[in-house]
Amino acid sequence: MNALHRDLNRLVPLVEERGRAQRKDDQTRLRFHLMPPVGWLNDPNGLCWYQGNYHVFYQYGPFDPTGGVKFWGHWSSPDLRNWKQEPVAMCPDQPWDIHGVYSGSALAEDDALYLYYTGNVKYAGDYDYVYEGRGHNLALGITRDGVHIESKMLLMENKDYPADVSCHVRDPKVWKQEDTYYMVLGARTKRDRGELLVYASRDRLHWSLCNTITTPDVFGYMWECPDLFCVDGQWILSLSPQGLEQDGCKYQNVYSCGYFPLYGDFRGAYTLGDYVESDVGFDYYAPQTFVAPDGRRIVIGWMGMPDAAYTNPTAEQSGWQHCMSVPRELHWKEGKVFAAPVRELEELRENGRTETLSGHTQLALGEGTDLLLDNTGDSLHLSIGKDDAVIHWDDGLLTLTLSENAGYGRTQRVLPLDRLIHLRLLIDTTSLELFVNGGEQTMSTRYYPTKADTLAIDGQGAVQLYDMRPMTFQWA
Repeated sequence: MNALHRDLNRLVPLVEERGRAQRKDDQTRLRFHLMPPVGWLNDPNGLCWYQGNYHVFYQYGPFDPTGGVKFWGHWSSPDLRNWKQEPVAMCPDQPWDIHGVYSGSALAEDDALYLYYTGNVKYAGDYDYVYEGRGHNLALGITRDGVHIESKMLLMENKDYPADVSCHVRDPKVWKQEDTYYMVLGARTKRDRGELLVYASRDRLHWSLCNTITTPDVFGYMWECPDLFCVDGQWILSLSPQGLEQDGCKYQNVYSCGYFPLYGDFRGAYTLGDYVESDVGFDYYAPQTFVAPDGRRIVIGWMGMPDAAYTNPTAEQSGWQHCMSVPRELHWKEGKVFAAPVRELEELRENGRTETLSGHTQLALGEGTDLLLDNTGDSLHLSIGKDDAVIHWDDGLLTLTLSENAGYGRTQRVLPLDRLIHLRLLIDTTSLELFVNGGEQTMSTRYYPTKADTLAIDGQGAVQLYDMRPMTFQWA
């Protein structure tokens, strides 16, 4: 522990304490989504199960709700419903991470929890910070109790990466397979081509390059936040590619996030299937997966979007910004990755009721809602509040439209959809998550309705509606 570390560890709790009273009366706070206590939240990091708890680390800017220098914040939970805010896990306090403890992952072993991350350094000078002037360093923090970091160390620097990559090499995802540890790093080459670097290690500390994964044609200039995992026997390469131009209904956000099915061996000969976007709403990025103790593959994404034109009023009004998606269970079926809310969220349901849909139906909504709709008609129209959020399906298109007052720059997202059999909506105070046809596609967004106490439905079928109790948040 150095002097900078000690001072930052004293300062962050003081800033968080100042926000305690404001949290109590903040009507924009969410009921069943993870949020920062103050300041800024972005990428989920270090998701894992360790010593009887789920751990969600995240990019955290406690001093600035619009960004600022990044720490690792930390939530823990025994059951994905009751959450405890842990002390800040890692501070930017070393020469190799002085300008930000950037994204990474967790390796849970019997002896300790190993937290791999990118240490960000921006050198003083007239640099572009893409091809020169930036250090993106592979670093490691180690904790035995899952909360307090006992040591941090530098493992690799820019000079250790392949000669053809730029200064942008980041976001390590690490896992163990048989007797070997593997890691994927997102990279941007000097020719502005996105790719993944695959490394192997026997001791968790010394890493050697064993493969590079990319597409035959350039697919974006940078592949951020990579994840490589197997679900139901199928290998999936998840990533957030930057630099894709909108193509009709594809790539509507400033940056995409999605996956390739990977066939063959990621360590050798492989082929990638077609790229599929993981979520086509306004706010979903940098998802990361982990394995629950019962073997389920679970993913959590950041309900935000870097460099987006739209905003969140909480930054200016309440001094905080962004949240996580609900945890989602993944499955491979019908040649796609399906994502559905984890079953633990059903424990928050209460006041269940069922309605038959025939023409126009008006429903009352609580502060949080879980709605499951079976559609039997040729079209469907839903409106939350006074058209603050409108969901419409007809003529092979599903649209999500937000009003000017509720969207804060968010307008409309479109999903080509020939059939709509089932639609699930998770409605929180300032977020909306749509799960289409059992989760074959999702649409996630933040929104700020004036009064979201009614839902109007025009269509045929049936709906189950539940109020959602809030999760328990134990703030530090």
